[in-house]
Amino acid sequence: MNREKIKAYAAEYGLEPSNMALERFELLEQRLIRWNEHINLTAITDEDGIAVKHIADSLSVFKAVDPPQGARVIDVGCGAGFPGLPMLIMRPDLDMTFLDSVGKKLGFTKEVLRLAGLTGEVVSERAETLAHISGCRESFDLAVSRAVAPLNILAEYCLGLVKVGGLFAALKGAEDETALASHAIEEMGGRIRETVYLKLPNGDERNIVVVEKISQTPPKYPRKTKKITTRPL
Repeated sequence: MNREKIKAYAAEYGLEPSNMALERFELLEQRLIRWNEHINLTAITDEDGIAVKHIADSLSVFKAVDPPQGARVIDVGCGAGFPGLPMLIMRPDLDMTFLDSVGKKLGFTKEVLRLAGLTGEVVSERAETLAHISGCRESFDLAVSRAVAPLNILAEYCLGLVKVGGLFAALKGAEDETALASHAIEEMGGRIRETVYLKLPNGDERNIVVVEKISQTPPKYPRKTKKITTRPL
């Protein structure tokens, strides 16, 4: 891994990774390449691709939100741990939960956490189920998610987990989905605070939609999986 590139990419978001963080990013890259030889975690396995499309892309969330010290954060549909792992490497103070329904991918996240000496909770469950469990519902300061679903569907998955006054940050591609999702966000008790537009180091366009939770989510939400996907808000 080219550490100078990682430092430069992080600096674009106002971040300065420590030597320990750089070592952990290198560990993350090495384990991702090794695991991907046996389990399909990602199609991006070259050094530059991992640095840009996994690490820099994940760290871009800090361009849009600055979680307070010790904030309780959940990465919804984390897959192989993105954006949550790079966020936690950069900010080990965060109380990070990794949520995904695919256990094999969570196994990778568990190993990276262990080898890197980081603390995080790894949960194999669906977001729409977890959001109805006491202690999880409306209990997180920040929910983040990257490339999981259209924003209107993603809002229903995530906002039931965010406490009133908390934030939901959706890492999306170049297309602006805010008009599509405005009704769903309002219905779930949220309000779009801002959309942050940026470019990754390779020129790919991204936008991060930041939603503020302004009121409690009605008890009927989130709905069952089939209704969320076939009859989106």
